[in-house]
Amino acid sequence: MNTRNIEILVGIFVVLAIVAMVMLSLKVSNLASYGDDDNSYEITAQFDNIGGLKERSPVSAGGVRVGKVARVSYNNEQFTAVVTMQINGDYRFPVDTSASILTAGLLGEQYVGLEPGGDEESLVEGGEIDITQSALVLEQVIGQFLYSKAQEE
Repeated sequence: MNTRNIEILVGIFVVLAIVAMVMLSLKVSNLASYGDDDNSYEITAQFDNIGGLKERSPVSAGGVRVGKVARVSYNNEQFTAVVTMQINGDYRFPVDTSASILTAGLLGEQYVGLEPGGDEESLVEGGEIDITQSALVLEQVIGQFLYSKAQEE
């Protein structure tokens, strides 16, 4: 093999490595959407505190990713955070499903965890989850602990 062929092969390898790194970074940052958004439906849930939850954060049930956070907004009348979730159409949840904001991994990435209820009727487009549990904010927990220790003395 001559030098020119080796240079071409090395160039192709470098280009493939760069493409693989870009795909990996998009997958890790949840910017890439490989799923089919056409058969999905949106549901909402209101939380007192969403912590560091962001758009495109995962929505999972039983450890399986079933959707993503589409929008995060604020309800000026009830003073709560409104989380709109886009759920894959292959998954159905009862109307008495509960939603919690949970933390995954060492870096503290937050996601919405769904816990299905037992109702026969399913959530549909525009449905709302009534049973919610807000994010656990570490600063508040530490503050409450220190306050309770100060009260004991």
